[in-house]
Amino acid sequence: MVKMSWNPAAYLEFAAYRARPAEDLIARLDVKVPGGIVDLGCGPGNLTAKLKQRWPSRAVTGFDASPEMLAKARASVAADITWQQGYIAAWLPGAQAALVFANAALHWVPDHAGLFPRLMHAVAPGGLLAVQMPMTGEALYHQCLQRVLDAPRWRTRLQGVHSHAPRLAAAVYYDLLAPLASAMDIWETHYHHVLASRAAVTAWVAGTALLPYTEMLNDAETQDFFADYTSVATTAFPPRTDGKVLFNMKRIFILAERA
Repeated sequence: MVKMSWNPAAYLEFAAYRARPAEDLIARLDVKVPGGIVDLGCGPGNLTAKLKQRWPSRAVTGFDASPEMLAKARASVAADITWQQGYIAAWLPGAQAALVFANAALHWVPDHAGLFPRLMHAVAPGGLLAVQMPMTGEALYHQCLQRVLDAPRWRTRLQGVHSHAPRLAAAVYYDLLAPLASAMDIWETHYHHVLASRAAVTAWVAGTALLPYTEMLNDAETQDFFADYTSVATTAFPPRTDGKVLFNMKRIFILAERA
């Protein structure tokens, strides 16, 4: 996995759409036990602030690997939140949390078979592990990326570069967490985001899925890579009757209560 330099402005360009799954997940949470809240992969902190707003009396920590994202969080979020830098794969809590929350973050982390039970152990009895991940392997935008990577120029230039960690089947996540859980809920949702154009599709994925590849390219190559992606997206995402584009994101949600 390439270590990436995240661009908060690019990520926040579609902030309302990106926040929608997190808001849907937060609405399902009922944190009943004492303890703090940890937002793993907190990014620019906009969702961490929503967690603090929902539970103002609890200690909330935002944890992320990106110094750029954490700088944005510290500058823009006024709430009393602790910000920590580090990699989720190496995260060890100081104490068990009432809620471990990870929105659109864990698909970047390898070894889910080891990761998910370890995160569940970080949750206090009666507390919650709440996870949302895009199902990237099935996504049309990811198929477009693969078509670009299959082109001779990029196949050679970007050989060995990979994006997200493989996501497991819902039943596998259930089996990993069930021995540690007193209750669990898993569901999948399709979001059909209305974007202004096919160029907006490229702008969306430029802030996330394309990052491992553009990190390896110079500025001119990056622009060529974006142009090739937009060309493929032109066919894959036809305009609707009003000229806009429906950008589909299928996401999996996992909510587990610690036994």
